[in-house]
Amino acid sequence: MTDHTAAGRGRTAPGGSDRPLTEAYDTALLDLDGVVYAGPDAIEHAPQALDVARAAGMRLAYVTNNASRPPRAVAEHLTELGVPADPADVINSAQAAARLVAEKVPAGSRVLVVGGAGLEEALAERGLVAVRSLDEDPAAVVQGYDPSVGWKDLAEASYAVGRGLPWVASNTDMSIPTARGIAPGNGTLVAAVKAATGVEPEVAGKPLPPMHRETVIRTGAERPLVVGDRLDTDIEGAFNGDVDSLLVFTGVTTPAQLLAAPVQHRPTYLAADLRGLLTAHPAVEALADGAYACGGFTARVEDGVLRVDGAGADRYDGVRALCGAAWTAADRDGVVPDGRKALAGLGF
Repeated sequence: MTDHTAAGRGRTAPGGSDRPLTEAYDTALLDLDGVVYAGPDAIEHAPQALDVARAAGMRLAYVTNNASRPPRAVAEHLTELGVPADPADVINSAQAAARLVAEKVPAGSRVLVVGGAGLEEALAERGLVAVRSLDEDPAAVVQGYDPSVGWKDLAEASYAVGRGLPWVASNTDMSIPTARGIAPGNGTLVAAVKAATGVEPEVAGKPLPPMHRETVIRTGAERPLVVGDRLDTDIEGAFNGDVDSLLVFTGVTTPAQLLAAPVQHRPTYLAADLRGLLTAHPAVEALADGAYACGGFTARVEDGVLRVDGAGADRYDGVRALCGAAWTAADRDGVVPDGRKALAGLGF
């Protein structure tokens, strides 16, 4: 039987589904960086898995905290990678940020932009005018990630925020996956302005409610599944929105980090990559002796250390069982058990 415990509220083990997730949910709300692509390249298996999911009748929507590029450019990039997409399929934090700004300032206002074309286009959609200098008399500041952002941009934002203008950040992700590795994200740039001014921005992106609101408005999803690689944005965003989630290990999160996840960072499902959309997911069984079993693996905590025994075709079943043992112990004792040896035994 499919477990639809929304977003893992109170979850002490990953959920199970007796049907492929493409059948259990009508819309996949897919993160992009680290899930569908890394920089200019597609993640392995992603185009093929998404093609099968689409053919099965699942709507695919691409939801990203990256505000640097407008939806049109993102859709073109996806299509080039073998993932056909229209601009309407892309929802980004720039759109959520622009909606927040539009609710704070009069129609037609000028807004100081620290970021890229994605923010400029999102502001135009809301009838606002993007400017690049405080000298152009903006009514608010909006900040998002773009590789071109430099000291002068951050200084301009600091001057404006210091004068009391409303400040909206598209997101505060501290890192971003690229083709060469993990790089600083928008959160590091926001932190620079915060350090200079002592002011906290209002944040639009995942995991906060404005991004979930924007996604629901634009997709009309009735049974959505959030798919992401980050615990602190994708999975927490699903938790905050009371919807289910699938964590994939193609981006920044490691199995070790998952074992230590607090309640709001625990996904409903987990999989190696986007092929996890196409399959049923085994349930994790709580055994009478306090152990947890999944797919031939059994996990338990002994003297504060996680142990996993058994074997199976999918080593991620071992991770599922370990999550059950680790999360239960952490909730009970307030201490995350050491899972390094157990994960090493599974090849992680």
